[in-house]
Amino acid sequence: MKQLVMQLETLSCPTCGAKIEGALKKTKGVKNPEVLFNSSRVKLTIDEAIIDTEGVKKVISSLGYATISTKEIT
Repeated sequence: MKQLVMQLETLSCPTCGAKIEGALKKTKGVKNPEVLFNSSRVKLTIDEAIIDTEGVKKVISSLGYATISTKEIT
């Protein structure tokens, strides 16, 4: 398991954050996704045996949002 914080492009509304969070909750291998609207960040835990960082980025980009950076929380 790996904990990540992903910086997104600025989110324009709380609904955008809810949309991303909802999609990530349905994604296999993603646990506890939390979108922080005010800072346009996503905190989550991934099971690397199921999904990698690039897979998470693809889910987010499929919704029309860009990931600017990713940082692992140790």
